[in-house]
Amino acid sequence: MFRPLAPAVLAEHATDYFQLHRAGEHVYPFMLATSAVEPSKRHVIPAVVHVDGSARVQTVPRATNPLFWSLIEAYRRRTGLPVVLNTSFNEADEPIVCSPQDAVRTFTACGLDALVIGHYMARKITQA
Repeated sequence: MFRPLAPAVLAEHATDYFQLHRAGEHVYPFMLATSAVEPSKRHVIPAVVHVDGSARVQTVPRATNPLFWSLIEAYRRRTGLPVVLNTSFNEADEPIVCSPQDAVRTFTACGLDALVIGHYMARKITQA
């Protein structure tokens, strides 16, 4: 029932969506801290906003995470939104995915539509 969904945001757009305050920096490379979501943006990214208006944000700088940054940037170019939904990758009662083999096994067993690992993307084919 409870799944900790979190936003991954391009670092250069982070303060547009989140009230980040960490010694003048806006770097949150892991989903370890919560931040208030800008009130004007809460309706834009409701899946990641907690009941108290916060989110467990991950900033994605191009310099330190170029593949993930490129994926989010491609999404931003298509939608105008520099934020994607992120969460720990595991099914209920399963450990967190730690290898590509774990990722493929979990992907085939769950309701996800696509899986990206490095430069590769797999999509499920749905039967009509």
